[in-house]
Amino acid sequence: MKKVICVVGPTASGKTKLSIILAKHFNAPIISCDSVAVYKRLDIGSAKPTDIEQKEARHYLIDIMEPNEQFDVATCQKMAREIIDENELSILCGGTGLYVQGVINNYEFESPKRTENFALSYESFTNDELYKLLLEKDCKKALEIHPNNRKRVLRALEASINGSNLSNYVKHKEKYYDAYIVYLDIERETLYDRINKRVDSMIEMGLEEEVRSLANDNIFPRAIGYQEWLPFFRGEVSRESCIEEIKKNTRHLAKRQKTWFKNQTDAHFYQVNLDDFSKTANLIINDIEEFLTK
Repeated sequence: MKKVICVVGPTASGKTKLSIILAKHFNAPIISCDSVAVYKRLDIGSAKPTDIEQKEARHYLIDIMEPNEQFDVATCQKMAREIIDENELSILCGGTGLYVQGVINNYEFESPKRTENFALSYESFTNDELYKLLLEKDCKKALEIHPNNRKRVLRALEASINGSNLSNYVKHKEKYYDAYIVYLDIERETLYDRINKRVDSMIEMGLEEEVRSLANDNIFPRAIGYQEWLPFFRGEVSRESCIEEIKKNTRHLAKRQKTWFKNQTDAHFYQVNLDDFSKTANLIINDIEEFLTK
């Protein structure tokens, strides 16, 4: 069974930095497992690797989709496996847990194609109303999705209405690859402070202008960092409130990510040494080298 390395964790935990260190050490490509970084024009809000960082190692599944194209776990699985199978060792990097699981586990997807107008037909529904509807249609799947993850709720709801519940798409959960999952952990208060500062940095880099440019082309990403601007653009909230909402939602996401990886995977948790990141990296490299020799 082919071995792969997975670098996961919340935003601002150092995933990009570590993945590049590992890519150089093991001469391996980096495959992004991120539901937002895959899209062109979603640069600042997605915190995707910079052009300089991408030149330090081979990166895949970044900037390959137009903002209005669909990219889901099944698509990620197909594309990522094509790259993995062409290399001796590959590194998966990202915080979208289901995408990582979809690649390394033997998941089989039979999801029907999305219809373009489905989301529009439920545009007037609040997140709570959509979620309650999904609970009625496919309770099992609903319990796996956060009520505010509108994109996933809509996808599951569409599948259930079409008579093919998403909860039935996953046929097998045994390993497809032998994966060593590295979770970068940071003490909560420190992580939240880093998240707040990262959002402030995104604002300085021009996040508002990036979202306005997308909105002018009728592109409204549901991702955190993008969706919060719409009430501000409509004059319903202040700019300061919009920015605080981004910070709050990102912190909540970080909390859910840790819970998900802790409960849904056999990830190895590493406490990040922020004063000496190389110390953390060297520890992880030693453990990976031992894993590769087994």
